[in-house]
Order: sequence, then C-alpha cells, then structure tokens
Amino acid sequence: MGQYASIIADAAERSQALAPKLLAGVTPQTFARKPQLQKDGKAYVVDTNHPAFVYGHLAIYPMRLLAMMGLDPKPLVVSETYVELFKAGAPCLDDAEGRIYPAMEEIVGHYTRGYAGAIKALREIDDARLLEPNPDEQRRQFFPTIGHAAVFLLNNHVMMHLGQVSAWRRCWGLPSAM
Repeated sequence: MGQYASIIADAAERSQALAPKLLAGVTPQTFARKPQLQKDGKAYVVDTNHPAFVYGHLAIYPMRLLAMMGLDPKPLVVSETYVELFKAGAPCLDDAEGRIYPAMEEIVGHYTRGYAGAIKALREIDDARLLEPNPDEQRRQFFPTIGHAAVFLLNNHVMMHLGQVSAWRRCWGLPSAM
C-alpha cells in the first residue's frame, strides 16, 4: 500500500463515518420523499435531493473508481437501472408511493458495500498507480491522474452530496446528525 493511497483511504473512511449518522430518524417512508413546507397557507415542495437519490447516486461511483484503477469492478457493480435512475443529471423525483426508487435497505446496502470495497481496494494499490493518467479522457481536464479522481470520488463528491442529506434532514425537522 502506498502512502498517498493510505491518506486518501483514511480521509474516505472519515467521510463514510457521516453516512449512517445522516440516516438516523429517516424512515423507509420518507427516504425517497421531498419535504413540503407551508407558507401563507400553501404547501410547497422543497426541490432538494432526498436520501434515496443521494445514496443511490453515490452508489454508482465505487465500481467506476475500481475500473479506473485497473481493478475488477464486478464486486461493486450496480444494475443498469441504478445507473439510469441515479446518474449525474437524472432528476430527483418525489416518490410518495414508493414505485420509482428501490427500497431504502437496498440502496443503503449498495452504497455501504461500494465504498467499503473501494476503500479496501485503494489500500491495496501503490502510489504509482495513483500517479497514472486518468483513463477517462472526458474528465482528465478536471482530474488529470487516477489519484485526483480517487480523492474527489471518495471524499469531495461524497461530502458534497451528504451535505444535501443534512439539509434535507432539517427540512423534515430532524436534528443535526453531528
């Protein structure tokens, strides 16, 4: 294991420690719902990403990171349905009847297994791999090396989206997860 790989993995584990805390008090019935607020006697849907969308969206990236690192992504692969529902740019829909998104337990399971697997894989590569050019030419301008992409995908990207869940929690009247 490389020193830089270890640093990225340690930070990623710290980021992952927040994920289950944000689910405290979230029920399967609210997991894929957008909050509604009352103002001037009218109900307004708050256009925010709900936990189902956030955790589902994040669950599609560990397999991509493994492939980028030249490792077998099969253990972390999610279905094409996940990719379509949760890809960047896909709409986050209010799922009042529970027919659009998979169940909370399934989504959180994919998320948890994915990041545990990606972090474990990262700990098993050497730093030379992290310094290799990002094989994704389209994203190379933002993340020139595999290491740049790993830092973003395991830390910045995760924390950005978990912050959305934090705001969603407050709209539902849930306390801080911190």
